[in-house]
Amino acid sequence: MKPLETRLARLALRGDQRAFAEIVDMYKDKLYHLAYRMTGNRQEAEDVVQETFLRVYKNLDRYDENQKFSTWIYRIATNLCIDRLRKRKAIYSLDAESNEHEGLDGYAMLPSDDRTPESELLLSETQRLIHGAIATLPVKYKSIMILRYLQDMSLQEISDVLEMPVTTVKTRVHRGREFLRKKLEHKL
Repeated sequence: MKPLETRLARLALRGDQRAFAEIVDMYKDKLYHLAYRMTGNRQEAEDVVQETFLRVYKNLDRYDENQKFSTWIYRIATNLCIDRLRKRKAIYSLDAESNEHEGLDGYAMLPSDDRTPESELLLSETQRLIHGAIATLPVKYKSIMILRYLQDMSLQEISDVLEMPVTTVKTRVHRGREFLRKKLEHKL
């Protein structure tokens, strides 16, 4: 018997709106957390989730039932986040060239994530430092570290989501950890 998501995808492809609504319910929070951790911005995370579901809906006919549905949907969301981060970096590079933001690096210009005093209390100082360090990772390490340590995916699952060899994933996890270790050794 096929997994629930695969059966729901098949029903949604045939026009069953309730089946698609169930898929949305199953994944909306997980995708939001992934997108928020990658973009660091609530509005962008919400936009990524919406765009992910739009793409899933438009491309249900292209879903391969031999692969896990979660892998397919995470791949879409992760790629959308990576695209946004790359565009953001390009915009900030252009801004930096105009010398309007002298003395500020790209991270200082990232949009605020609208933290409230209540949410600040929920994050311990250590968590804030770690999340801050992850936010500064280059995109190619950031996505892998978030999928590995914050989404708890195996190396094989990350390989499937990002469509890259497991050996590349292992290398990037190692380099990402080294980057974080160097970043955090003076702060913790």
